[in-house]
Amino acid sequence: MVPQAMRWNFAFRPGRWIRLRARLPAAPAGRASTGAGFTLLELVIAVAILSILVVMAMPVVRLELQRQKEAELRQDLRLLRDAIDAYKHAGDEGRIVRKADTSGYPPRLEDLLRGVTDAKDLKARTIYFLRRIPRDPFNDTAALTPAETWGKRSYASPPAAPVEGEDVFDVFSLAEGTGINGVPYREW
Repeated sequence: MVPQAMRWNFAFRPGRWIRLRARLPAAPAGRASTGAGFTLLELVIAVAILSILVVMAMPVVRLELQRQKEAELRQDLRLLRDAIDAYKHAGDEGRIVRKADTSGYPPRLEDLLRGVTDAKDLKARTIYFLRRIPRDPFNDTAALTPAETWGKRSYASPPAAPVEGEDVFDVFSLAEGTGINGVPYREW
């Protein structure tokens, strides 16, 4: 007699016999079926391997996030500095009314956003230098306005010790960290 696990089912099709899949015997009551599913050991090993891969990937993910923030910081600094230079250039051309004893740089960052009246335009249109003031990507304080997230250097202050003054000559990040390139964010 052939054991039950080895029995095959056959079916007759017109002109020939064909073999169907072998049937596995039903598991007795109270015992798990053999040969189907994963064992506990296999699942534990799979979870351990996945957790090791996740732990190995975390530094790469952190580095990529830092790269993205640094790229955004670089772009925002360039945008603000270009707007400050455009304001100064418009003042030098006589398009902005200013006092003789001022540097020609904007008094506040908000003036770049608000705009100034064009002194050479007969219709007195407004010159805008920014659509919005970007936020420092490394400053997560929600209570601060975007302009307050930046450090500002006046024209009269030295580069080594920047301080705010009567105008905004340059902007810098107030972040304490150091970039991937080894330069502190405050010096970018």
